[in-house]
Formats: sequence, C-alpha cells, structure tokens
Amino acid sequence: MALTHEPTAPYHSAQDALRVLETVARHSTGVTDAVLARLTGLGTQRLTPLLRMLRREGYVEQTADGAYVTGAALSRLGSAQSHEEALREKLQQTLDELRDSVGAAVYISRYIDGEVRVTQCAEGPATPAVHEWVDFRSSAHASAVGKSLLGQLDVNGRRDHLARHKMARLTSRTITNERQLLSRLDAHPPTVPVLDLQEYAVGTVCAAVPITAGSSVGCLALSLPVEHAHRLRQAADRLNKGAAPLLLSLAI
Repeated sequence: MALTHEPTAPYHSAQDALRVLETVARHSTGVTDAVLARLTGLGTQRLTPLLRMLRREGYVEQTADGAYVTGAALSRLGSAQSHEEALREKLQQTLDELRDSVGAAVYISRYIDGEVRVTQCAEGPATPAVHEWVDFRSSAHASAVGKSLLGQLDVNGRRDHLARHKMARLTSRTITNERQLLSRLDAHPPTVPVLDLQEYAVGTVCAAVPITAGSSVGCLALSLPVEHAHRLRQAADRLNKGAAPLLLSLAI
C-alpha cells in the first residue's frame, strides 16, 4: 500500500534531531555545540532548539564543561529487552505533556493491518476523551483520526478501506459520499491539520496531524468539547509543533 503524504515540519525536526543524537552518540566523552553544528551542518538557530528538546526529553545531557553526552532516556530505549515498554512509557509521558500544553485530550493512532487503531491516549478531568460511541475502526470517514490516516494512503488503499466499512451518517455533518470524501482527501494539504467539526459526534470537535515515519501510517490527534471550538485551530497548531518528540521516539 503506497503512501501519498509529504514530509511535514515535525518530520523534518525529528530527522534533524536524530542526526544530532547520532552525532552525540558517536562521541562517548562528549561533544560541544560548535562541533555538533559543524558535523551536522545545522546552524545555531536550528541546532539550539533541537538540543533544548533533546535535553527536555532526556535523550542528551550536558556535562559541567558544556559538552553533550547521551542521556538516560536513550539508554532505556536502546535496551532490546525493555524497548517496547520503554517506548510506550516515553510516548505516554510526551502525550501527557502535550495534553497539558494544548488543554485537550490527545491520542496516538496507527493504521495497522487495514484498520484504524487508537493505541494511546492522554486525558484528564479537565480534558475528557471523546466518547467512542461508534467504533473508530468503522468511522474513519467521519473522524479527524480516520481522515488523517486515510489521507496518507494511496487511492487504492482508501477505496479498499471504504469498501470494508460502510460510510454511515453519524451526525448531520458526516460525509457519506465516497467520491466527495476522496476528493477532499486528495485536496487536503499534508502539512495542514485535518479537522472534524462534529462529524463523528455532536458536541465534539477534533484535529489530527500525521506522525508517519518510514512505511508506517500514524497520526497525533486531539479532541475538545464543542464549546471550546474557538481554540481548535490554535490547539491543532500547537499539537503539530509538539509532534517532533513523538516522531523521534518512534524513529529511535
């Protein structure tokens, strides 16, 4: 199944961060930011926020003399025995931070074996998760998560999915015409968050951005009660900017 998406800003940030991390890992006694800039080809304006993010995520640490060395989080993810558990914990930590930052419930979703699956979620008393009143696997045509994932497939992959899942009308705003949905997916810029304005559930609005690495298809999403709809676009932009640490964790 071919992908149609283009690399997004978080993807480029994660790739640059991975390059920095690999360079740090090759220097066991530490490496200065000046040497990192020379070896990676990244300017100070680009390198400084990447190093800040890598320190915050625990992937690098700074020694007393200012050099950078690999951090504890990288060591945990590098352990073959506990990689899956460590990755899940790391992703959950990042999701929790994003939830608090954007003020909304946030989700990681993947397209696995031809189905939409929400694999992790961060919610709270002030940021409740959307009520899954219709299985997300059969409502990709209506949800931001589903449309983001379908948008990353080629047209045959999209049609295959829609052939297996009837496009039911869930609210008065739900698109149920396959041609109309495919046309919207084709026209949607890959760097712009996909929105769900009460198409899946009355009373809830959602947004999703791709977090695709390699051949896997995934997205990062958020949901808000409709009374907070005025915050949706700003929250989606913040979510998009916060996707880089998740992509980096998935790439390590």
